[in-house]
Amino acid sequence: MNPLKTLSQNNSLVHLDLKAQQIVEGFMSGLHKSPFHGYSAEFAEHKMYHPGNSTRFIDWKLFARTEKLYTKKFEEETNMRCHLVIDQSSSMYFPPSNRLVLDDLNKIGFSVLASAALMYLIQRQRDAVGLSLYDQNTRLQTQAKSSERHHQFLLGKLDEVWQLQSKNTTTDTAGNLDQLAQQLPRRSMVILFSDLMMNREQREAIFDAMRHLKYRNHAVVLMHTFDGETERDFDFGSMPRKFKDVETGHELPLFPKQVQKVYQDRIAQYFEDIKLNCAQHKIQYVEADIQKGFNAVFTAFLVARQKFV
Repeated sequence: MNPLKTLSQNNSLVHLDLKAQQIVEGFMSGLHKSPFHGYSAEFAEHKMYHPGNSTRFIDWKLFARTEKLYTKKFEEETNMRCHLVIDQSSSMYFPPSNRLVLDDLNKIGFSVLASAALMYLIQRQRDAVGLSLYDQNTRLQTQAKSSERHHQFLLGKLDEVWQLQSKNTTTDTAGNLDQLAQQLPRRSMVILFSDLMMNREQREAIFDAMRHLKYRNHAVVLMHTFDGETERDFDFGSMPRKFKDVETGHELPLFPKQVQKVYQDRIAQYFEDIKLNCAQHKIQYVEADIQKGFNAVFTAFLVARQKFV
């Protein structure tokens, strides 16, 4: 297959793959190590060193204290497992945008492109990646694998999400996370892409579900994906507008300037509550404002990931 020829025929799957490679290679050129490598090797206990054993895992710090040789025993030595979870409800397709233009991504576009870049980064390390897609129901849930065939399958599913013209679909993030927690067989890193546009009770249920994942020893990253200009600042000008709930179809006419200050105060508290909940439960929170541009948000996340682990 000739990628340039395929791109000229508007094959967005190849475009997505090439864009992911470009992003990762640009990021890795500025770093000495991956922010994910070696994540899932878990220390279990020490055991006495015996002649003939490998010296690779001798605990030299413990030797300095005890003058006895011990080796570190691990529950399992394996490559990392990462599970990407994407909310594909209707609100994630806001605002309208051009496909794969980094300066004009909507929330689902950011989530798809970030997932493709993470998949490429994880595949470079020969690690395993899985994917879950959901709205009010689970649309896809795969096991984490590291094969090239699996990688291409996941890219195809991401491309389907990208191409989809969203209809009025709501979301059940909590239910899908609970289901995932019950089905993930081993300790993994779970990265959730969602705008969390829901009421207090629904958000509390989501954090209960994320605590369920933490209880099962999974690391959790919340990629809070939103459009800062409209969804946080409520910058719609002074002209009267009709607002439509893209998930329910409900419409509301109003003057944006009349409610902007009240809206901003409430949304600020909403953001603060989410951040506090994440900090309390040791969930990595990523403020993914698509207005800041893909490269800035994605690079900031990977740099923060190195410090978080």
